[in-house]
Amino acid sequence: MVSGKKRALITGVLGQDGSYLAEFLLSKGYEVFGMVRRSSVERYDRIAHIKDKLTLLQGDLLDQYSLTQAVKDSDPAEVYNLAAQSFVPTSWNQPVLTGEFTALGVTRLLEAVRQVNPEIRFYQASSSEMIGKSEQVPQNEKTPFHPRSPYGVAKVYAYWITVNYRESYGMFNCNGILFNHESQRRGMEFVTRKVSDGVARIKLGLAKELKLGNLDAKRDWGFAGDYVTAMYLMLQQPEPDDFVIGTGVAHSVKELCETAFSHVGLDWKKFVRVDKKFFRPAEVDHLIADASKARKVLGWKPKVNFEKLVHMMVDADLERLKANGGRGSGVGAVNI
Repeated sequence: MVSGKKRALITGVLGQDGSYLAEFLLSKGYEVFGMVRRSSVERYDRIAHIKDKLTLLQGDLLDQYSLTQAVKDSDPAEVYNLAAQSFVPTSWNQPVLTGEFTALGVTRLLEAVRQVNPEIRFYQASSSEMIGKSEQVPQNEKTPFHPRSPYGVAKVYAYWITVNYRESYGMFNCNGILFNHESQRRGMEFVTRKVSDGVARIKLGLAKELKLGNLDAKRDWGFAGDYVTAMYLMLQQPEPDDFVIGTGVAHSVKELCETAFSHVGLDWKKFVRVDKKFFRPAEVDHLIADASKARKVLGWKPKVNFEKLVHMMVDADLERLKANGGRGSGVGAVNI
């Protein structure tokens, strides 16, 4: 390594988590490589402020050669796989493609790591969507999986192939079973950002209503910036393991609306409309993280609570819309 710095490769670096993780690793003195897909429209909004500090490499989870080349070119000590088709509703419309990216793509990347340098430490972004329908509340690392979407099913495959490569080849592979984590960098298609953007538009007179799906759906929502710290800590341990990451507190979409609208002095009931088209074919049940293992082993705990998170997101969308006269669509591409 010419620079002498520790190197890390992040797939999905243009996403919410990828941008926060890149920031975090740069602050730790890492040389950070980000893998990006070639697309007709390149969106670097989330990493614009650090782009000149990153080395971006072309790669695609559907293409084995490009993954192997990205691992060779970056020569990393750590690989963080955050790339996926990650929007749950889309996984019903594109179930096969979701499987190719979110399941088989992980196998391709693990195989690239194994062939180039099996000593590389590997982080896989697993999800509470793997748990899906659970009779156990809260959920921990031993809770059985019962995914309720093609996305959740693909993530279960990705989880087990990560474990399999760890057990079969002695690789340092970790799964972070992350519960919902949000920020002002969340894509517009996700319910938290849909609400924060909708509230900002209504407050500024740019919209009159906000259409949502199941208001009773509950999620354990945390701040993405806190969660990338947990990813890093997993790869610093003496032995690889899997960890549930979440706040341990669940809130409904209704509570999300109440918190967001009241922050700008509005009554959510006057503006929110329920639209059946935003309901999932199969809803997940009450998901609450039991992150006691992460607290004990990693020393990790969230710093930003639900109310602060929602206020942060609403404030950021107000600022964005004011700055561009209400024309911008924001970062990212509706409902959870």
